[in-house]
Amino acid sequence: MKITVVGAGAIGGNLAARLSAAGHDVQVAHARGPEAIPAQVLESGARAADLADAIQDRDVIVLAIPFGVAGKLADLFASVPEETVVIDTANYYPGMLSEPIEAVDDGQVESVYTAELLGRPVVKAWNAALAETQRTKGVPAGTPGRLAIPVAGDTEQARRVAMSLVDDTGFDPYDAGTLADSWRQQPNSPAYCTELTLDELPAALAAADRAKDARVRDSLPERLAALGANPTVADVVEMNRAAHR
Repeated sequence: MKITVVGAGAIGGNLAARLSAAGHDVQVAHARGPEAIPAQVLESGARAADLADAIQDRDVIVLAIPFGVAGKLADLFASVPEETVVIDTANYYPGMLSEPIEAVDDGQVESVYTAELLGRPVVKAWNAALAETQRTKGVPAGTPGRLAIPVAGDTEQARRVAMSLVDDTGFDPYDAGTLADSWRQQPNSPAYCTELTLDELPAALAAADRAKDARVRDSLPERLAALGANPTVADVVEMNRAAHR
C-alpha cells in the first residue's frame, strides 16, 4: 500500500520503519520539513517528503502527531479523497501533553474530536500500546503470546485496512467497533498500554469506565514519580495494570 506517516517521533518513526520493512511504499512527513526526520526512521526504506506532497495519492495516512493539532491540517486534507484511510494514533493528556480541551473534558471521544478538527473520518489505532512496546515486541502472526492492538472506526472497510496494517507491524488486530466506542481504548483504560493478548483484550475493553479511567490518567505524573528514575517498560505496564485491580 502507499502509506504516509505524518510525524516522526517515537510512534510515527516506529510505524514508518515497520510498515516500510513489511513492504509498503512509505513516505514520512513532518511539520518542520523533511530535514526534521531522523535518519534512523528512513533506514528501512521509508522516504522523507514535504507534507503537502506526502498526503496526495496515498492509500493510507497515519497521523502520529500531538492530540488536538489536527485542525492545522484541515485545509491540506480537504483535497484528500474520501477513500483514503486516515488513522489517528494520538492520546489526550490534559495538563501534561496538551492544554485542556473543553469538548473532550465534557465527554467527546478523543478521535471523534480529531475527526471534527480534520473535517473527515478517522480510524483509531496504535494509540493503546507504549512506543517501546511497539518498537520491541512486534512478532510474526501466529507467535504464541502475541500482543493485540484495538482498532476502532466507522466503516468496516477502513477498520479492515487499519487492522491489516496493525498485523504488519507485529501485533494481533482487534475490531473494537465504531469510533464512538474508541473511548474504551483511551488513556488510562484497562486496555490502554497494558500489553494484552487477543484473548485478554475484549474483557479489558468491556471493563472500561470513563470517569475512573480519566482519574487514572490524571494521576499519571504521581504514579510515574513513584516508579523512580528510569523505569522499564515492564514497570510502566505493571503500573497501568495495577491501577485497575
